[in-house]
Amino acid sequence: MKKFLLCAAVASTFMGSVAFAQDAKPAEAKPEHEVSFNIGAITDYRYRGISQSGLKPALQGGADYTNNVNGLYAGTWLSTIKWTKDAGGSGSVEVDLYAGKRGEIASGVNYDVGVLSYVYPSNGLDKVAGFVDANTTEFYGQLSNGPVYIKYSHSVTNTFAFVDSKGSGYLDIGANIEMADGYTLNLHAGRQTLKNNSAYAYNDWKIGVTKEFGGVNFALAVIGTNADDKLYYTPAGKFTGKTGLVLSAVKAF
Repeated sequence: MKKFLLCAAVASTFMGSVAFAQDAKPAEAKPEHEVSFNIGAITDYRYRGISQSGLKPALQGGADYTNNVNGLYAGTWLSTIKWTKDAGGSGSVEVDLYAGKRGEIASGVNYDVGVLSYVYPSNGLDKVAGFVDANTTEFYGQLSNGPVYIKYSHSVTNTFAFVDSKGSGYLDIGANIEMADGYTLNLHAGRQTLKNNSAYAYNDWKIGVTKEFGGVNFALAVIGTNADDKLYYTPAGKFTGKTGLVLSAVKAF
């Protein structure tokens, strides 16, 4: 059964990680309290390189609150998924709940620290032999300087239904480099470790580009992993960590 397990769940779209060019508007022009929403679609929901949607399209959306004075923020993000059913459980939605604080340590050096819970309503994997409940909570910390960032996430619960996996971690290194004509080059490399489940550890990578057209942010990326294709696959036998081209479109308002 464990062969069906996908190492689940962010974004970095959310969790991980497409960054768009920042507004030229000065910070003082922003209100103290700011609420924003987003809705989008993606041809294959990849999280840390592994497909969460069975290599199929997914619908996504979220809401965010930011205090522009003290840097505190909170939000939620949702996506359709298939991996919990593929693993023998149930459920078709991922709900991310997060909160944290952003700020500047020194000139040009920024930080972002917080907590993120991945919730899989009615996933039922705790009733499937070889698994535990899929709900997962991680603390994270990020440092950035200009377009370059490094981020580490550490689980304080079992990690995405892996048994006895509390204390697993994910290292994310990347850069979002502004180019001509409003394009942004997105580069990422990551390493997922799984405590007491080392066979499932892997590296992932992404090379992509983002640009806004007509108020919609489009992202096109090549994503891949070196995960074991005998461990990460759909019930139809397709490798969920294979190299693939992913297109997304997100409208923020």
